[in-house]
Amino acid sequence: MRALQLAVLGCVVALFSTGCSVDEVIRFGWPVGVTPEATMMRTLWTWSAIAALCVGVLVWGATAWAVAFHRRKAGDSELPRQFQYNLPLELVLTVLPLIIVAVLFYFTVVVQNVVDREPTGNELKIDVTAFQWNWEFQYPGTRNAAGQTVATIGTTAEVPLLVLPTDRPISFTQHSEDVIHSFWIPEFLFKRDVMPDPEKNDQKNVWVIDRIERPGSFVGRCAEYCGSYHSMMNFEVRALPGNLFDQYMQLRQATNPTTGQPYSAAEALSRMNCGELCSPTATTTHPFNPDPTVRLAF
Repeated sequence: MRALQLAVLGCVVALFSTGCSVDEVIRFGWPVGVTPEATMMRTLWTWSAIAALCVGVLVWGATAWAVAFHRRKAGDSELPRQFQYNLPLELVLTVLPLIIVAVLFYFTVVVQNVVDREPTGNELKIDVTAFQWNWEFQYPGTRNAAGQTVATIGTTAEVPLLVLPTDRPISFTQHSEDVIHSFWIPEFLFKRDVMPDPEKNDQKNVWVIDRIERPGSFVGRCAEYCGSYHSMMNFEVRALPGNLFDQYMQLRQATNPTTGQPYSAAEALSRMNCGELCSPTATTTHPFNPDPTVRLAF
């Protein structure tokens, strides 16, 4: 009994000495989400994990009790009392797991219906194109000064910036030009496979978020192994307040008087001059240098 008390006390001391808040502890290592959908998924995960831990504690406790107090003793010649025909106990052990599974199933379906809902038509539309080994982001229906769809495409020297607003719903339509990739922003708390010919492959390639809840820069990655430079297939989401995003889009549709060409994403952000939020280059990741002479093996 004293050993158990010391173990519990040690756990409490370890918990509080880490400086973690309750919210940090029950996130179980998940990043802080920046969309309502992310919060819903994290909450589902948290309570599923807590339910699993509660069941685990009961099982571990029952196992420890049986080992400690019902083990076979020296001189015992008969089997201990058997419970295989204890009807109330068998009903509890059958019904209780069914209830747990049904509750988890219900809340999973509720969250899934929100995360996988169809767009309503009032969202900002973004087309995501993945290719070996970079990304292109288009704003369909928005034209630049040359009459082309406003777009940002990544290169070896430049990480692509996906500039989005924080105050409105957004729908994403995605496809791949070659192999299967995966669109992953850790703060969105889910990944989306990006497949070639999504219609032929029977893939739902359109998804929606209600809004991004705070301005900032969030790294994005390809989370599906897609070839030699997969690990460097990064991008950055730049979430701007609505007024700054509108200013950005106005610039993307205008001609840069310095170059005589439509503004690029970097040029438009530089022109806005709004601090780190308007950095013309990615702040969460950096381009990959393919020169083998500058790479080290660890």
